[in-house]
Amino acid sequence: MRRRSHRRKSQKGGAPKWMVTYSDMVTLILVFFVLLFSMSQIDLVKFEAVSDSFRSRMVLDFFPSNIPAEHPSEHPDLQSDRDPGGMNTEKPFPSGDGEHDDESEDSLHNLVGEVEEFLEEQGLTDVISANRTERGVVLVLQERILFDSGEAVILDAGKPFLNKIGELVEDMPNHVKVEGHTDSRPISTYRYPSNWELSGARAGSVTRYLIEENDFDESRFSIAGYGDTRPAAPNSPENWHKNRRVEIVILEEDATEDDAENE
Repeated sequence: MRRRSHRRKSQKGGAPKWMVTYSDMVTLILVFFVLLFSMSQIDLVKFEAVSDSFRSRMVLDFFPSNIPAEHPSEHPDLQSDRDPGGMNTEKPFPSGDGEHDDESEDSLHNLVGEVEEFLEEQGLTDVISANRTERGVVLVLQERILFDSGEAVILDAGKPFLNKIGELVEDMPNHVKVEGHTDSRPISTYRYPSNWELSGARAGSVTRYLIEENDFDESRFSIAGYGDTRPAAPNSPENWHKNRRVEIVILEEDATEDDAENE
């Protein structure tokens, strides 16, 4: 009797080792069939159409998609711009009145010519420049013609040129943006804690002078102070005077001050 009880106690409990392997195999088979089922739900027609579009670069080249729309009625405007064959027949953006554009171009071109003529007569070509860009006409005024160092009060030497600009743009509908710039040397005063305040104050002084002296509509003007973030030349002792400047931008006639940021 003692021998039998000893043998029963020596037997270990639990499932056989082969059962673990069998369970893993059944689990893998189950996962395999789940994957097969999920893959069978793919729309093969749409999948092949997408693959063809990427292989032929139709998507990247802005061609119409090969995949038919599931709910075409949700976007009637888009459907109306396509012909029955599926080709894109979107209407081009209106180009505007060509005659009106030519008049605006001529007015800005004449403005540059008159400014350059005035600068030559007054001997100001070394401190003021006029350029025609995509934004419009950009007038660059060096600091020494407008302000004392570290100040934003307009000097008498710069007022004749500002008066001339007021005369030229008086009959033009264009928006005007005035931008202040400084060099990279820091400033820290009670009135101007940094170059941000100084550049903004200088742009504001020029704008206020133009408006008050010519009774302009204030909505035509906007200002920006860029500090030393947009240098005209790499900041160095030789280029500091180039970066201390105010730019008066007479924008294209169909542009506003917001468009000037997209330069």
